[in-house]
Amino acid sequence: MKRVGFLICGTQKGGTTALADYLRGHPELFIPEKKELHFFDDETQDWTRPNYGRYHHHYQHSDRESLWGEASPIYMYWEDSCRRIWRYNRAMKLIVTLRNPISRAYSHWTMERRRGAEGLSFEDAIRQEAVRCRSALPNQHRVFSYLDRGFYSEQLRRLWRYFPKEAVLVLRQEDLYEDPGCVLNRVCEHLNVSAMIGVKRLVSHASQYEEPMHQSTKELLIELYWHEICCLEALLGWDCQNWLKA
Repeated sequence: MKRVGFLICGTQKGGTTALADYLRGHPELFIPEKKELHFFDDETQDWTRPNYGRYHHHYQHSDRESLWGEASPIYMYWEDSCRRIWRYNRAMKLIVTLRNPISRAYSHWTMERRRGAEGLSFEDAIRQEAVRCRSALPNQHRVFSYLDRGFYSEQLRRLWRYFPKEAVLVLRQEDLYEDPGCVLNRVCEHLNVSAMIGVKRLVSHASQYEEPMHQSTKELLIELYWHEICCLEALLGWDCQNWLKA
């Protein structure tokens, strides 16, 4: 049975929509128009006998020679997804795009406000996050996890527990925005498909904030994420000090 071969699996509000839109233009790849299939984080499914036919239904109109993929950014964050993905396809190629966790949290909160799912201010929401997220236990909270999703190092280690590091391509959102051609060539090399030539910059789901984050809140989050960002630098060999600028 043919399997999905690659996943854009994180992080939410980190450029995954843009990356999927770019890759849909590649003749050797197939990504369903429906974004976020949410198969591997579906807690209503009987995971002792997963219904892969329901998953593959989204690929029924694809070219059988194409490499199948999808983009569900919660997979990186959802604890049980890695094991389920590994069970489904141990040769899966994973793609992760990371964003400054401070701006990611604010963008996440803004999205939930616009959806009508969030009634608190950003400051109140992050201060009450731990208490509010307990309502989803033993799982993570899908909506109010503004801060928790930004602790990337634990999520990466979980991916690496199931998949070798060479199977997990980790990118920066800002690099995809500033130089999409270079980033997409890295993705194509990772997926063993031909390079994309003459890429035109796309803007997906870009919107303006109603107001900037308060400076005091930003300073609070810099303090909160300082150690995490330093850990991430060590894990990936990145320089992320611009993420810590107040």
